[in-house]
Amino acid sequence: MNSGAGTYFDGVTSARRDVVVELTTGGLQVSDRDGHLWAQWPYEEIEGLTAPDNMLRLGRRGSATLERLEIRDPAFAAEIDARSAHVDRTGALQRSQRMRVIGWSIGATASLLLVAWFGVPAIATRLTPLLPVTFESVLGDAVNAQVRGMLDIRKAGAAFDCGIAAAEIPGRIALDKLVRRLEAVAALPLHLRTNVVRRSEANALALPGGQVYVFQGLIAKADNADEVAGVIAHEIGHVAHRDGTKAVLEGGGLSFLFGMLLGDFVGGGAVVLAAKTVLQSTYTREAESAADAYGTELMNKAGGDARALASMLEKTGGATEPGMKILMDHPDTKARVVAINKSAAAVSPSPFLEAGEWAALKKICAGS
Repeated sequence: MNSGAGTYFDGVTSARRDVVVELTTGGLQVSDRDGHLWAQWPYEEIEGLTAPDNMLRLGRRGSATLERLEIRDPAFAAEIDARSAHVDRTGALQRSQRMRVIGWSIGATASLLLVAWFGVPAIATRLTPLLPVTFESVLGDAVNAQVRGMLDIRKAGAAFDCGIAAAEIPGRIALDKLVRRLEAVAALPLHLRTNVVRRSEANALALPGGQVYVFQGLIAKADNADEVAGVIAHEIGHVAHRDGTKAVLEGGGLSFLFGMLLGDFVGGGAVVLAAKTVLQSTYTREAESAADAYGTELMNKAGGDARALASMLEKTGGATEPGMKILMDHPDTKARVVAINKSAAAVSPSPFLEAGEWAALKKICAGS
């Protein structure tokens, strides 16, 4: 089955819409019977929500609104289930995640006994590579909720995200195309979630679990799509190396580790402290250089212009994350630029976006 009936809620109004759902190669499309397109959800962004046994209720991972889709046809629901990695009606995924969390709790107990010998930073360094991806995703969601509140100083809520208003949707589509091209060659063990938010700084930020924030000021400062792609590739480097997770474990300190031991590893004041750490701390020289190298190689693999990352570093003075400054523990910007340009592929790059798509991305925060 490639199409079926459903009920769609946009998450903004209380309107209930009877829609036609079509399954395409890359995702599902939600349209009304007059052909108006309400939503396009890539399969990797679809997740199952709590629902009665006779219904499949779906949401979109990382969506700033509470939009959802309800399917009642069992055969069509099974078809969607088969194509969507984050939809699991059997409950096997939840049971597996629960067992992993239990296993992690046991491991955390043993790890805490080593505090007296190694200290929290050394423990964080040793534990980070051992954390299951499911734990990192749960941790990332908790930290993300705090970080988002700290970034959204005007309390704009859903309006803090760009790419939602009608005039901004083409920009969101262009961003998704850019990110998919990077994600396809990155082959991360978790799904990358990228949002542009209304912040004037020329910055970007990667959180545990694959959440990447791109600030409006960064897109405004960029001269082409490859410069934006280069910075996102750098942030993907931090995701791949789990630098954010390590920073959270270090910043949360013993209170965070004891919280994990007691089963409250995403609650209380520890996660607030961890979120502040992500926003205020700086990565080490080695972590920044490794992210530069990863981002450069990722741009090469994707066929883009890796030198664009160097260009953005020059424009931003080497700062691509909040809190980052040119200090003794960071490589000099000129040295970083030289290293990136030296590693950039010599072949002619293929632009990440066409001219019209880049123009749309530049207007992703233009408003309705």
